[in-house]
Amino acid sequence: MALFAIADLHLALSVNKPMDIFGGWDNYIERLQENWQKNIKPEDTVVIAGDISWIMKLSEGKKDFEFINNLNGRKIILKGNHDYWWTSLTKIRNFFNENGFDSIELLHMNHYKYENIGICGTRGWVNEPNQTAEKKVLDREAMRLEQSILSALKENLQPIVFLHYPPIYLASRTAEIMEVLHKYDIKNVFYGHLHGGCIKNAKKGLYEGINFQLISGDYLQFNPIDITDTVQNAENKQKY
Repeated sequence: MALFAIADLHLALSVNKPMDIFGGWDNYIERLQENWQKNIKPEDTVVIAGDISWIMKLSEGKKDFEFINNLNGRKIILKGNHDYWWTSLTKIRNFFNENGFDSIELLHMNHYKYENIGICGTRGWVNEPNQTAEKKVLDREAMRLEQSILSALKENLQPIVFLHYPPIYLASRTAEIMEVLHKYDIKNVFYGHLHGGCIKNAKKGLYEGINFQLISGDYLQFNPIDITDTVQNAENKQKY
């Protein structure tokens, strides 16, 4: 069983939202499906870190979630800034159950076990230049992240974290999120949200003792990345 990650699928099977006007997004759904089915086995797990579909209402998204459900593997999804359809967990789970979307699970103030790893995460919040971060929302996202990490630690799992927003971008640092990451000695953070020209400024690699990896769909060329070795190596280092 392997662990994969990707963010920012921006599916538009249910709505008219052409993405090929952006560089690198030509035939992205077909490319995603081909890469996914070629590399990911039914027993594997894939974390999708937000911005999953362009739909505004959950009821509009049957085609998008049917597409995800039919892809190989177990899918764990978290909310992105464009996931306006994300309402309550109960409503989403009911919608999935009613439509037989049984391979998709929700990451929200909880965790999922992968071997001895705890898959944790939350959306995060704005830390980009010229955008105003709301203190109330930041505190709430930090709380959600902490609850997710704590749920993994209670089961003696080594937490890894998935965010939609990057907590570090250029000279901007989301202190509330970084404080939680350091408090629980998180070694690996995977995030999306950044596209196009923003990718060149993405924080990648070791920073403040944390390994950051960008996993937005266009950055990965719509080919989910195998992070199995990354998280297992981090776990082994933690033991010694």
